[in-house]
Amino acid sequence: MKRQFVAITDIADYDNLLTATWKAAKGKYHRPDVQHFIADLDNHLQQLSNAILQGHAPIGHYLQFYIHDPKLRLITAVCFEDRVLHHAVMNVAEAVIERALIPTTYACRQNKGVHKAVQQVQNNLRRFSWFVKVDIRHYFSTIDHNRLFQLLSRRFKGEDFLNLLWRIIDSYHTKPNKGLPIGSLTSQHFANYYLDGADRFLTQHPQVCAVVRYMDDIIWWCNDKATAIQVLKQITDYLEAQRRLQLKSSVQINRSVNGVTYCGYRILPATFKLTIRKKRRYKQLRQRWEYLWQRSKINSLKLQQAYDAVHAVTLHTDSLAWRKRNLQLHPSCYTTSVG
Repeated sequence: MKRQFVAITDIADYDNLLTATWKAAKGKYHRPDVQHFIADLDNHLQQLSNAILQGHAPIGHYLQFYIHDPKLRLITAVCFEDRVLHHAVMNVAEAVIERALIPTTYACRQNKGVHKAVQQVQNNLRRFSWFVKVDIRHYFSTIDHNRLFQLLSRRFKGEDFLNLLWRIIDSYHTKPNKGLPIGSLTSQHFANYYLDGADRFLTQHPQVCAVVRYMDDIIWWCNDKATAIQVLKQITDYLEAQRRLQLKSSVQINRSVNGVTYCGYRILPATFKLTIRKKRRYKQLRQRWEYLWQRSKINSLKLQQAYDAVHAVTLHTDSLAWRKRNLQLHPSCYTTSVG
């Protein structure tokens, strides 16, 4: 396989760093650290460029906090300078990683995403008899640094650039030489690429009919249960030997006609349903925005725009009857007030 040479000067280039700054700042202009960086932009970009060229970047400062999504997750946010650095790296590296991936993976890719993933899952439920759904135990926190760097080294060359990639990878640890921070741009792309070998193992398997992967959520189809179990054993061995990963015990093997819950949707051969998680998210978003409107934190136009985001949670699902019932049980404070 031909490796792509990346010059460290391309990462440190002013225009590249400027583009990376606006990407990193999108939606975050209100934050003091962003405002501080932009207030003296040229000077900060020059300092970052020098740090990249001299081998001092990244800074490696992290802020950690928990979110419920719906389970408790530890999110690790990098400082703004490192956010800019990560965007600068991906401005150059993303296209190379994208070319390395095959069509069966849907996370962190243009023209892919959750909705296309679940649509493909439904198509496969209609075509094939049995499915196996798995995900990785503590995926981000168990990614092996050395193995990840080996994989990236197969795609890129340029000693200074590879050293920069290693410093980014090695700036965070859950255990010695383990773990990527959830919430980092480079982590998303590196973690997605880390399982490319599993995609190829399954798609090239003569007894696997189809595969869909969204980050570490993997689902594949076989013609019968016995074959599905056999392939499960093989992919389990592959992941342990080649990626030093283990599957969660909550493996699902079932007939396609019974449907599957995937990426937050209840997918059946003929329809999509809202999961309990999606219903909860819908109600939480409605309550949040109406609470802000009632206290004059947002105006009516902003509330109407927020309702669009609320309804986006239900896109592509057979949920009209449930939403009507939910509105009857919990009337909108906006429509009640206007009426």
